[in-house]
Amino acid sequence: MTRIVSGFAGSLTLQVPKSGTRPTSDRVREAIFSALDARDAVRDARVLDLYSGSGALGLEAASRGAACVVLVERSAAAAQVCRRNAAAVASAAKAARRVVPDLDVRASSVQSYLAGATGPFDVVFIDPPYLTGDEELVGVLTALVPLLSEDAVVCVERSARDPEPTLPDALIVERRKDYGETAIYWLTPDVPQP
Repeated sequence: MTRIVSGFAGSLTLQVPKSGTRPTSDRVREAIFSALDARDAVRDARVLDLYSGSGALGLEAASRGAACVVLVERSAAAAQVCRRNAAAVASAAKAARRVVPDLDVRASSVQSYLAGATGPFDVVFIDPPYLTGDEELVGVLTALVPLLSEDAVVCVERSARDPEPTLPDALIVERRKDYGETAIYWLTPDVPQP
């Protein structure tokens, strides 16, 4: 069972696609958002959730105060699940008398979405299937760079057994944290210091 951990939609159970996705565990999501909350990165942020599956990461951000969340999922069935989950989060916001965040679900490949997207995004979640090759991930990260705000945070989820992803020059690994079989890479733009 996947649920929203905290915020106005806390404890809301999310639907999960029947196949083809690997939802981020509650434990890992809680750790990700604890780190983001420590940076005050989510409130009023523009959030992009790539390979969104059920939309759990992006919708968790919405529940915690993100202003805008875009969920990108290639599978039509999974994108439909994202739409239902986004509608449930919007209903929870109304019930809590909160401002309903702008929730946008795109049934598209990540590469197609990024080719036409406009930023800037403040927080980006990238949780591709573990079998996604390094070459595809580098292409996604390269296309993402011009869409990032200067102090953006990019959270990449990979198998802990995989090597560190290859990064374009404009991004740096701030840190890596492992949770069992899951590795989370925290990336930030490589902004020259004055």
